[in-house]
Amino acid sequence: MKNKYKRILIIEVNWLGDVLFSTPFIRSVREKFKDAHIACMIAPRTREVLEHNPRVNEIIIYDEKGSHRGIFGKMRLIKELRKKNFDTAFLLHRSTTRALLTFLAGIKTRIGYATKKRAFLLTHPVEASDYGEHKVEYFLRIAKEAGCDTKSKNYEFFITDTERKYIGSTLAENGIKANDLVVVMNPGANWIPKRWPTWYFAELGDRLIKDYNAKVVISGAKNDLGLVLQIESAMKERPVNLTGKTNLKQLAALMERANFVISGDTGPTHIAVAMKSNVIAIFGPTSLAFTGPYGGGNYKILQKNTCRETPCYEIDCLKEECMESVTVDSVMEAFKEMHAKWQR
Repeated sequence: MKNKYKRILIIEVNWLGDVLFSTPFIRSVREKFKDAHIACMIAPRTREVLEHNPRVNEIIIYDEKGSHRGIFGKMRLIKELRKKNFDTAFLLHRSTTRALLTFLAGIKTRIGYATKKRAFLLTHPVEASDYGEHKVEYFLRIAKEAGCDTKSKNYEFFITDTERKYIGSTLAENGIKANDLVVVMNPGANWIPKRWPTWYFAELGDRLIKDYNAKVVISGAKNDLGLVLQIESAMKERPVNLTGKTNLKQLAALMERANFVISGDTGPTHIAVAMKSNVIAIFGPTSLAFTGPYGGGNYKILQKNTCRETPCYEIDCLKEECMESVTVDSVMEAFKEMHAKWQR
């Protein structure tokens, strides 16, 4: 213990939602090793998830498709890691390559899940669970190996007043006042079977505006613009379209300002939970037990297992039954319940 946990490297996972799920792990490690230097090695596309996190001293970008591609790129990274003199590495990613990088970087204590190909590279192999568990718990079990307290399950996302001011001024420019009821609809997802139908979102937006006088804001990345334009053109009422107009931090500020967020199975759903908005999450072919909203927060999950194979994770599935079976009426009913509690 004397020479360990002074300079800690956390090898992060690749997806936005998964990195969010790792934040309870980061908090757990920080609370155990208060004076340690903690660095996180992360993919470029998810860097913003950990920026401004007060529990992290340093972010190291691992660009395996760019500057760290190929053997020479890996050698440069190994050299960089060696200079930083890390004594401990927590490997949240199951990659054998990443385990090899920490070994070649001379990091003496290496803690992670023991897959067949990389168990020999770990000094503290953690056995995978025989039962399904949420990603938050999956990461926290690695922290337990170092004696960390893992009771707190809430994930975290940190923003600054700069992002809050941007969203405040952007909403004001679109006629939204400080006391308006704001509902964010986030229709995108990284694969099609996880998307709630566009015509459902269009009907939902119209009903929220008509029945609750809500200011409906549609959020999304630039590549969601075509999807959002379909929704906007199908609506009778006029939403505020901020698709492609926010980065991840600004999106989090929008979720924080929103009174309600209605979203599918995607990273922004978990950002909304982290920002403590009231969240209705619509799930289809994936497992809530593994990647659903988790920990504290005010959220309601809607999922109908119409297919006997759900969860199926069939990226090319054309049935769309599981998403279409979550009706607009069921979402409106969930909204009505949450809205009544919110008003109290």
